[in-house]
Amino acid sequence: MPQPVSGSANHMDLKGYIRDVPDFPEPGIIFKDITPLLGDVSAFDFTIAQLVERYKHADFDAIVPVESRGFLFGAPLARELGKGIIPVRKPGKLPADTLSTDYELEYGTNTMEIHVDGVEKGQKVLIIDDLLATGGTLGATARLVEMAGGVVSEIGVIIELSFLEGRKNLTGYDVYSMIQY
Repeated sequence: MPQPVSGSANHMDLKGYIRDVPDFPEPGIIFKDITPLLGDVSAFDFTIAQLVERYKHADFDAIVPVESRGFLFGAPLARELGKGIIPVRKPGKLPADTLSTDYELEYGTNTMEIHVDGVEKGQKVLIIDDLLATGGTLGATARLVEMAGGVVSEIGVIIELSFLEGRKNLTGYDVYSMIQY
């Protein structure tokens, strides 16, 4: 696996920890798999450290990780920053009353939900996920936050598939990505 460049703890080529899985979840899709990054302690630690560095002085109150891989980055980031988590999940996973919204994926449609009382009025949140593709999931998450009365401070992702132009579906939001393809 790749090592920090020039012995520097400030830079690591994370692309070396992302593998392509062809035809998943459907034929013609090349899935960007973060499993190797998660399985390497140094790469995962570096990823979380980079997120902490970016957001340690940012103005937000809570982290909204997106099911399911967003939880893997949102939880350790929240712990390091001393922030709470407001989960956004697929239908039927949250136990109390929810708000929901439908959205389109690059290969279908889906629905996301948030607890009705998950976000306080005016609460500023950071949305975290592993991947920005077409922007459908992240756009739906931002809508849910706003439907609940919150404010999106920024949307942060580990990987952005720039060629799918997902940022166009997130107009009006600040978007940060660590890795671009």
